[in-house]
Amino acid sequence: MTDPLTLSILLIVLLVIAGQSVGVTMITGSLAYLVLAGRDPGLAPETMLQGLYNGYTLLAIPLFILAADIMNVGSLADRLLRFCQALVGRFRGGLGHVNVVSSVIFSGMSGSAVADAVGMGKIIIGMMTKDNRYTPQYAAAITAATATVGPIIPPSIPMVLYALVSDQSIGFLFAAGILPGLMMAMMMAVMNYIIARRRDFPVDDIVPARELPGLTFKAMPALLLPVILLGGIYGGVVTPTEAAAVAAFYALVISIALYRSVSLRQFYGALLSSARSTAAVGILVAGALAFEYVIVREQVPNQIAALLLDYELNAVTFLIAVNVLILLLGCVLEGGAILLIIVPILIPTAIALNIDMLHFGVVVVVNAMIGLITPPYGLLLFVVSNVSGAPIGKVIQEIWPFLLALIGALMIITFVPDIVLFLPRLLGYRG
Repeated sequence: MTDPLTLSILLIVLLVIAGQSVGVTMITGSLAYLVLAGRDPGLAPETMLQGLYNGYTLLAIPLFILAADIMNVGSLADRLLRFCQALVGRFRGGLGHVNVVSSVIFSGMSGSAVADAVGMGKIIIGMMTKDNRYTPQYAAAITAATATVGPIIPPSIPMVLYALVSDQSIGFLFAAGILPGLMMAMMMAVMNYIIARRRDFPVDDIVPARELPGLTFKAMPALLLPVILLGGIYGGVVTPTEAAAVAAFYALVISIALYRSVSLRQFYGALLSSARSTAAVGILVAGALAFEYVIVREQVPNQIAALLLDYELNAVTFLIAVNVLILLLGCVLEGGAILLIIVPILIPTAIALNIDMLHFGVVVVVNAMIGLITPPYGLLLFVVSNVSGAPIGKVIQEIWPFLLALIGALMIITFVPDIVLFLPRLLGYRG
């Protein structure tokens, strides 16, 4: 029990249980390790500053957050929802399908599950619960479930974090997430349809076909954003980090100049909100960088890789073990913490087993996002409970069918890597 690493990990666990920020606890644990190991405590801030200063790809995170916040205060979300309602609202459980489709479209702009749940969630939950058409807990549950698609379909903040720890191309990672994200959305749409049939949920008001062109025209500037982003990245015009700046600027221009829906006060509020969110992510990344120094110095990844290889695990059994581990950790840890703390420890073993790093990245990111709705502490469960006013216990009761659907999608993604690698290979990926 006097081993510095053991004591620092115990300190981190105790602080997390006490409710402290994961980033702060990792910084504290790293400092404790350096002091106990007789090392210079100044190594911790030096490691954090160097990692943040050299992490050019990390610039994408605050810019994507800002783009999402601008879209939330503007009228983009409302226009997109009306467009989605015209497309799929006519089917049984129509507003549930609108929820799914709108999350797919909005995910191409924000890259954040929480931004999706808060931005689109406020509007769609209100639409679903109007006139008691859906219960608040069902509206909240499907909103939380569909928000998990946000970080899978590009742009994606978790993919940027995975690129940071794995040294993979963000562009190829973005491409790798498209088909898995669409498959996840399809699984949730099927589950919504099954539940809607069983509970006799209403069919939404049918939008006349003659109104569809007008609604499409009004939503077109917002719909073009994913096209501009992905076209710019894969056309070689901009890097993914520069694309994040384009997303924020484009969202601001169309919200102010075209839609005239963002005042100076609202823009200031968006800047303030994105600054807070960026600071939270920054502390988490800084803590992970400091703790990564501890882990590497103690050669923990190499020791775990050797231990797992001693058990003669093959790629399939290793991926199953990783899925179980991350699903369990998702019950108590935030997705960013899992990607920055746990995944770097697993990467050497994945490489030793010849698992493709793009495939592995999508598997762990999907898994970490499922953790956002995994009871009892899934972050999105609390977010949508707060937005909808539904008790957290009732939201958890309704989340299980969607959780099972997403786990089913995860299994397909895990065991059929071609779904992940098809688009990257078309774009020149050689893995």
